[in-house]
Amino acid sequence: MKILVTGAAGFIGSNLSEYLLEKGYEVIGLDNFSTGYEKNIISLNKFKNFQFLQGDIRELNTCIKASKGVSIVLHQAALGSVPRSIKDPLTSNEVNINGFLNILEASKQNSVKRFIYAASSSTYGDSKELPKVENSIGKPLSPYAITKYVNELYAEIYSNIYGIETIGLRYFNVFGRRQDPNGTYAAVIPKFISQFLKRESPVINGDGSFSRDFTYIDNVLQMNYLAMTTKNQKAINQVYNTAVGHQTTIKEMAIKIKDELSFYKKDIANIPISFGVERFGDIPHSKASIDKAIFHLNYRPSHNFNSGIENYIKWFMKNEQLH
Repeated sequence: MKILVTGAAGFIGSNLSEYLLEKGYEVIGLDNFSTGYEKNIISLNKFKNFQFLQGDIRELNTCIKASKGVSIVLHQAALGSVPRSIKDPLTSNEVNINGFLNILEASKQNSVKRFIYAASSSTYGDSKELPKVENSIGKPLSPYAITKYVNELYAEIYSNIYGIETIGLRYFNVFGRRQDPNGTYAAVIPKFISQFLKRESPVINGDGSFSRDFTYIDNVLQMNYLAMTTKNQKAINQVYNTAVGHQTTIKEMAIKIKDELSFYKKDIANIPISFGVERFGDIPHSKASIDKAIFHLNYRPSHNFNSGIENYIKWFMKNEQLH
């Protein structure tokens, strides 16, 4: 079976490609290296069943070429980050909506059987309901959140009109190996790890009481695989929370990272955690209900936040030359 992974040089896309290659699937990776890295596909190139295409999902012809002869598309390519979308809504819209529509249309034209895409917990917007349940969302709080919600609407329309099978996975604060600790829009966990290793005091936006359902990468790989392989027709043309179903405050997260790193570098225990102003567009609390994924896809998270952080830091210390 041939599978297209868009965003294959990115954090999630490269992990997903490797996971599928190890299972013996033929994988085509597509990326334009705007947020992905060539170093992320070095380990993929050793697989004979891997083919890489450098290209942009904003070009329909590129999407048509990449999805030719493909059975399943795992669409991970996107411009992430709420702050990035607030600073530059036009580019986020181009990539996340126009690019999404291109790859979806190309999949339709090439008779791709199933289209699985990275949706986002940001779709819950200003909904205060906890835990977050798939069929109950609020109003979007950022351009990024709008783009990810529009993806879901397009996927549903394409399923209803053209018959392509679609499954959306609403990722909740994913972290793990190969996640970029650098750059303006680095995710909070790798950024904090990197800062502690540089003996810098990480700054929490707000008082640290905001909470997230931090989700280790291996849970995300499992969900994509289940979505790919399910034969349950009731599981198709749905959107699923991809999370653990627990919340951890930002302060608890920072303390856990500090404790784990102190095991490797004892002096890190003395670095204080700082607090700054709240970030515009941030939702206060996020916790997923994973009941739907358990019921339809037989999903069982393999890692909670603590075991995920322990694994990630072990990998980080072994692989990153930052210390």
